[in-house]
Amino acid sequence: MAKVIEPAAAEQVLDLKDMTDARVSLGRHGAGLPTRAQLSFLLDHARAREAVWTSVDRAALTDRLNGLGLSVVSIDSMAGDRSIYVRRPDLGRLLSAESTDRLKQTGAGKGYDVAIVVADGLSSSAVELNAVPLIEALVPKLTALNLSAAPIALANQARVALGDPAGHALGAKLTIVLVGERPGLSAADSLGAYITYGPKPGNPDSGRNCVSNIRDGGLPLGQAAEIISGLVRDMMKTRVSGVALKAAVAKLPSSTV
Repeated sequence: MAKVIEPAAAEQVLDLKDMTDARVSLGRHGAGLPTRAQLSFLLDHARAREAVWTSVDRAALTDRLNGLGLSVVSIDSMAGDRSIYVRRPDLGRLLSAESTDRLKQTGAGKGYDVAIVVADGLSSSAVELNAVPLIEALVPKLTALNLSAAPIALANQARVALGDPAGHALGAKLTIVLVGERPGLSAADSLGAYITYGPKPGNPDSGRNCVSNIRDGGLPLGQAAEIISGLVRDMMKTRVSGVALKAAVAKLPSSTV
C-alpha cells in the first residue's frame, strides 16, 4: 500500500487552508492526490462548468427586482445562444438592434444619471446569488447621492462592454455593469461590477473601474455597495472613470472630496 504523505508540520502550524480558498496543503497519496482532494477537484470543476453553461432565470430575477419596487427591461446581445456566446466574445459586447430600440424608447427624454446592467457573463450562479442583494444595498446609496436611475437592464448573453451601448441608448451619464465573473476552481459564484462614466460604443477597458470578487467568502455585498457608490460619487464629480480617475480626484478642491 502506498504511504500517505501528510502536509509538512510547518504548513500545519500556519493553517494555510484557513487562510485561503486556494488548493494548498492537500497532501499526497503515493505519486497522486488523496481521494478526498481528487473528488473535491472534480466537484468544483463541475460547478464551474455548470456556472458557465447554465442560463440565468431572467423571469425569476425580474420578479425579485419588481419586489424591490424596481422596473426592469430585458435586452439581448448579438450572440444568439450560449454556444455562440462562449465562442464569439465580440458578439457578446454588441447590443441587438431590437434591444437598442427598446432602450432608446425607455430612456427617451428621461436624462438618467445611472444605468445598472445585470449581465449573465460567465457565471449564472454569481448573478442569481449576488446581483439582487447587491442592487438592494446599492440603490439607496445612489438615491442618497441624488442620482436618478434607469430601469434595471437584464442582459442576456452579455459581456462587460455591452454596458456601453446599453447606457448610451438609455442616455445615462454612467453605467454600472454587474456581471458573472469567469469561475475558478475555488469560486464559481463571483460577481464583478464595472463602472464607466460616459458610456458609448467603443469605450476602451482602461475607461472602466472594476470591483471584483463580490460573493460570500469574498468581498461582502455591503462593502461592495459602499465602494461602488464611492466610485460613482467621484466619477460624477470629475466626469472621468478608469485609469484617469485617481488623478482627477486628486485635483478636486479638498472641500468637495
